[in-house]
Formats: sequence, structure tokens, C-alpha cells
Amino acid sequence: IYKCGGIDKRTIEKFEKEAQEMGKGSFKYAWVLDKLKAERERGITIDIALWKFETAKYYVTIIDAPGHRDFIKNMITGTSQADCAVLIVAAGTGEFEAGISKNGQTREHALLAFTLGVKQLIVGVNKMDSTEPPYSESRFEEIKKEVSSYIKKIGYNPAAVAFVPISGWHGDNMLEASTKMPWFKGWNVERKEGKAEGKCLIEALDAILPPARPTDKALRLPLQDVYKIGGIGTVPVGRVETGVLKPGTIVVFAPANITTEVKSVEMHHEALQEAVPGDNVGFNVKNVSVKELRRGYVAGDSKNNPPKGAADFTAQVIVLNHPGQISNGYTPVLDCHTAHIACKFAEIKEKVDRRTGKSTEENPKSIKSGDAAIVNLVPSKPLCVESFQEFPPLGRFAVR
Repeated sequence: IYKCGGIDKRTIEKFEKEAQEMGKGSFKYAWVLDKLKAERERGITIDIALWKFETAKYYVTIIDAPGHRDFIKNMITGTSQADCAVLIVAAGTGEFEAGISKNGQTREHALLAFTLGVKQLIVGVNKMDSTEPPYSESRFEEIKKEVSSYIKKIGYNPAAVAFVPISGWHGDNMLEASTKMPWFKGWNVERKEGKAEGKCLIEALDAILPPARPTDKALRLPLQDVYKIGGIGTVPVGRVETGVLKPGTIVVFAPANITTEVKSVEMHHEALQEAVPGDNVGFNVKNVSVKELRRGYVAGDSKNNPPKGAADFTAQVIVLNHPGQISNGYTPVLDCHTAHIACKFAEIKEKVDRRTGKSTEENPKSIKSGDAAIVNLVPSKPLCVESFQEFPPLGRFAVR
């Protein structure tokens, strides 16, 4: 991000100095993302441009980086739905093995990405400078083989995945081909949409296929925050997931069923005539106070298949890692799009095969880690959910 101009030199120098003072000199880039995130969470508004950079072809927005304890929750509720996942695995002796072990994060992240519909994947084999010997071809090949077999089990096609040996710290194969790995002839991928090849990570990002954006569906915009802005009024903020939002739209906020007119829409401080899926926007609404709206509400078009709250719903649940058994009556908190609500497992209807969805057991007494099941859920207060088929971003949730 720094090299692509997403972070100005002053900022990186300031962070470098702070990182050194705290004895974290070698973490300066990781430190930048953490710092930006912390400041963002403390409510100091940082222009989101820091999280964006440009390639020859795309504007790239980094949604989140793990190591952050809410990463998995964020990944599922999604400040947005990723178009591509970049899985970074550490090549250092022992480090890779720890990440991909049974309880390592690498596995869980890859499985989640696939389950959530992130169908494109790039694998960065990082810290190539700390292999034995440094920049070892055999270590890269060993990791590539292991990760390929694992992601294939999940459902990815390894032939369509770019594997790039990198050192984020030294900049090897990030933006330009490294001189330290002459053995690396480049990555290449084959997909039904065509082939692509390149040397470094940024080229792999350029080879991502842009997904079809669901502009033809009804509007769904889960609220991330609601602001009161002096001289303007109430401004809900969120990402358009489906449909189109424009000034003049009569929106309804579910599940509260509040209807009002949209006065203006803006993104990155510029007025928009229409916001489309993927746009993170703020929009000004008439005659609604900040107190009436909250994070987790969903805006839709009152005249076209508007969203509604659900009193109960049926879902397929995969238990990733839960200490004990889960039975009827279990009431955890669900994170669905931007909502955060307690829901009761009213009835576990059947266990199913995780890959095929076929039933393997009717009315099981309980489910445990590794199981997938069809469950009837009852939220403690109305929650806006939709079928995964129709509105995927509103049909996924995490139970943490």
C-alpha cells in the first residue's frame, strides 16, 4: 500500500519512529494497518483512501487483515463482500506448519472465504527471506503443494490460484520481480474465462476477474453507522449490497419500518447521482432523527420488494470450533451483515453433509465441531435476514 502511494511518506515516517520507540521496528508495515484501524475505531476519521491503492487496472481496497481478534467476525458480517481473498502464509521454518495445523488460522480463514462465496483466491508465500536457506525454491514448492491440496479439499481449484513467493518486508515480488529468486519463473492460472500469468503479487491482483454486480436486484443497504452532521442532518452510512440508491428514492429502514426520502448520496466527499453495489456511501434522509436508526438496520426501496424483519428463519450452520455440544435452546449472539443480535437455536432439524447439503441424520439431539446442520433460529428481536440465494450478503452470519 505504501509503495503504491496509499500512505503518504509523513505518515510512514511517523509510524516508523513510534514503532522503533516501542521496539517494534520490524513491524512497521503491520503497525501501519493496526494504527490506522485503531484510529478508525476510536472515531478519528481517517480518510479511507489509506486502505486503497491503485494498480494498472483496478482500485484495490483492503477490507481487513487478520491478527485482529474480530477478523473472523468482520469477515463474515463483512464491511463488504470481498471480490478476492489473498491468503498470506509464512514460509519460515515451523511458522507455516503452525498456521496450517488443525487449529491454525490458515485453514479456518480459507474455509470461511470459500463458504462465504469469495470464489477467487491468491496465495502469497511470505517471509521467503527467512527460509532455510533464504529464498529456498524447495520450501516454496513444498508449501505450494501442501496449500494446494488443502484448498482443493475446501472447494477451490488450485489451477486457478496464483502462488507468489514474496517478502513483504524486503518487497520481493510485491510490485516488481525479485532478483533473489531467479528460480521463480512466474505464476500462471487457468480459468474458464481465460489464462493469466505474471511475476509478482500486484500482477496477480490485476488478474482478478471483476464479479457481476447485482444492480438489477432490489436495493439492500445494511447500515454501518448513523451520523448527525451539523447543517445537514441525519446521515446513515453503509455499503450498497444489491440494487441502486439515488437521491429521491423513498427508502424504508427495516425492521423498524421507518420510511423517508433520500435527499442526497455521497461517497468520498463527492455527490453521487447513483450508488451501486460495492459503494460505501453516506446518504442524507429527511425528518428522521439519529436516535430512530441504528447499525444493523437495512435500507431498501419502499416501492420495490422492501426488506422486512424476520421473527424466525431456517439456516444451514457449520460448526467450526465450539468447545462442547450444541442442542436446542442454545442462544448465542449472531452477527449478520451489520446486525448483532442474540438468536435461539429453536430446533436442530437435521445434520447434513457439508459438501453436498444432503441430509445425514434427522432431528439430532446435538451438533458439534465439524458438523453442518439445518437449524430453525429465533432472534431475540426482529432481524433483517434474506435467503442466501436472493441476497447473499444478508443471508450469511457468524455465531461467535
